[in-house]
Amino acid sequence: MAFIPSSSSSSSSSSSSHGCKYEVFLSFRGEDTRTKFTDHLYSALKRKGISTFRDDEKLKQGTFIAPELLKAIEESRFAIVILSRDYASSRWCLTELTKIVECMEKTQLVVLPVFHYVDPSHVRNQRGTFAKAFAEHEERLKNNIGSVQMWKAALTKVADLAGWDLNNRPESIVIEEIIKRIFSELNCKFSSVCEDLVGMDSCVEEMLDSYLSEGLDDVHFVGICGMGGIGKTTLAQEIYKRISHNYEVASFIANIREETKTRGLVSLQKQLLSKILMESEINVWNIPEGINLLRNALSDKKVFIVFDDVDEDEQLGALAGKHDWFGPGSRIIVTSRDSHLLKRCGVNDIYSAKGLSNDDALQLFSWRAFNKPYPEENYVNFSKGFVNYAQGLPLALKVLGSLLFAKRIGEWKSALDKLKEEPNKKILDILQISFDGLTYMQKELFLDIACFFKGENRDCIGDNLDYNIGVLMEKSLITISDDGTLWMHDMLQEMGQEIIRRQSPKEPSRRSRLWSYEDALHVLKNNTGAEVVESITLIATIEKVENLSAEAFSNMKKLRLLKIHNTTHSKDLFRGNVQLLQGLSYLSNELRFLEWHGYHLKFLPNNFQPNKLVKLIMCYSGIRQLWKGIMTLDELKLIDLSYSQNLIETPNFSRAPNLKKLILRGCTRLSKIHASLGNLKQLIELNLNGCKSLKSLPNKIGLEGLEIFNLGGCSRLEKFPEIVGNMPHLSKLYLNKTPIKDLPFAVEHRIWEILKAWRC
Repeated sequence: MAFIPSSSSSSSSSSSSHGCKYEVFLSFRGEDTRTKFTDHLYSALKRKGISTFRDDEKLKQGTFIAPELLKAIEESRFAIVILSRDYASSRWCLTELTKIVECMEKTQLVVLPVFHYVDPSHVRNQRGTFAKAFAEHEERLKNNIGSVQMWKAALTKVADLAGWDLNNRPESIVIEEIIKRIFSELNCKFSSVCEDLVGMDSCVEEMLDSYLSEGLDDVHFVGICGMGGIGKTTLAQEIYKRISHNYEVASFIANIREETKTRGLVSLQKQLLSKILMESEINVWNIPEGINLLRNALSDKKVFIVFDDVDEDEQLGALAGKHDWFGPGSRIIVTSRDSHLLKRCGVNDIYSAKGLSNDDALQLFSWRAFNKPYPEENYVNFSKGFVNYAQGLPLALKVLGSLLFAKRIGEWKSALDKLKEEPNKKILDILQISFDGLTYMQKELFLDIACFFKGENRDCIGDNLDYNIGVLMEKSLITISDDGTLWMHDMLQEMGQEIIRRQSPKEPSRRSRLWSYEDALHVLKNNTGAEVVESITLIATIEKVENLSAEAFSNMKKLRLLKIHNTTHSKDLFRGNVQLLQGLSYLSNELRFLEWHGYHLKFLPNNFQPNKLVKLIMCYSGIRQLWKGIMTLDELKLIDLSYSQNLIETPNFSRAPNLKKLILRGCTRLSKIHASLGNLKQLIELNLNGCKSLKSLPNKIGLEGLEIFNLGGCSRLEKFPEIVGNMPHLSKLYLNKTPIKDLPFAVEHRIWEILKAWRC
């Protein structure tokens, strides 16, 4: 009968995956050691999650050794032979030992001898009790003396191996050394061949060196954070496998998010208590009772525990509580997609899991697709196509590689083409877990970024959404670069776009967001989508002219974003691909983002109230004037009318207090700048480059926040305006090709400050 501990450790799974049922076979004489050293050793192995075979007395009912026991030897990686005083008196033990030596020579079974209070030379040379035992065997087996000689030879071979001598050494120290030796060899074998660990070694070493130092007596919590499928669990499993044997208690609690839903937190508390107390049946009736039991059981123990896939504070509250739950030197790893959750729960350090490099990604994909670390010759380009699609995401590489295993090259091509139309459901379902946990507003923001704002500056979102932006970052759904650019993994973007497609797979007018040129054009030409469409991007990639009716936007009351990119030419600046031959009578007052390159009309609709606009970009437009009078534009951050050569004057900016960038470069007919420009305290960039008709600026300007001031090419501008106050942030001033000769003292002073800092 085999005793196999239930364990979540990766060492056990590794054993089975490489053709061995057990990691350790224990050979011992029960009467000598069963209830003492062997039992302590077996318990320690079990506690560390090492699958171990220990024979049961029931197997010894017959005269001959049970076939199950011999088979267990063949199916083990290590054999620990406990050579006690009367070990050789048992024909059962000697037959077992002969099989162990046979497997050592044939299957590379690793044999670890323990000299249980006996002199190793007595075992090696069969002296003392060993000599007496063999004399009795020879007397009883006169007709089978060959077996006795085999036993002697086997005993000598095992006694010649390096092992442990219990004389004058504490048993607990010897047991600890044996476990370390087994773990060390298991890791050496498994880590070098396990394809799931491609690209992980450097990450493991970084975590061990930086966050999991074992020499300190403090209790340390470490988080592993990242998007779904990035390899958080694999990383935690490998670390667990490498160092868990150094702790008094070790446990890997997997799939906490899912287990909480299906079985509840009490079940997880019982699982952890069972591991700590080495009891199969633990009675816990409610969470508070489980907390008390765990705190009492853990407080004096040095433990290493991994809590995998945590998504709620209550989970850690019930399972890990606070640092004072654990004994000195304890280490706790928590994996989660939510960095803010980790911070709230008192995690000391957070490691951000990273995607694989192209080389490592190709290797991981090849292991799944070809069962080797490189692709077949005729599949190299296709393999690189799938690797490029996965963008370093281990989950995607594993799923796609497995699906393509043993498939013909035609099926590979078909699968790659299909991914462009319909993403893999298994991958998206895992990624969508993070999305499903968001609030309504956070979901809407994520979908906007996935469909429209990836690669844009975060200013286009608006300041009132800062909190939700932060949540998306904490949940590893987006990142923001140092220059403020919004970014997300390609697979997450694809997941977001697929969520929108599912709103109406066949009819785009029933989707809230349209980013495909064909879908957007279909809706605009047919004047549909009035009740549903909130955002449209129409980016022309060909020079075919599309004529839309005046009613194209007339019923789109919910439109929040409109982005049209026309192909323009220097000879025909205002004639783009999308034409409104009957003009434009309506634009939604809900618009927050209006970007229309090559807008060929001279005015925006008279009834358009852009009160919610955050970003207005109309480069190469035919606009003469944006609006008349004063508009309330509290949200507006950017106006870019570059190369709008019909623009004559700027509007009144009195009620646009938060405008940060005004880009009017190349507006060659612009001759009048409204005086209100001088009062824009938040303006950081003013670009009037190439405005060659401009003769004057407002007499006084108080642009305290201005960093970039570009007047280059303003060939008629002779006078620099008077500065009210200072310009402490000015870092770039362009006056090339202007007749300006004198600068205000405040500007000259700022220039000297910049030069002085540069020289230093």
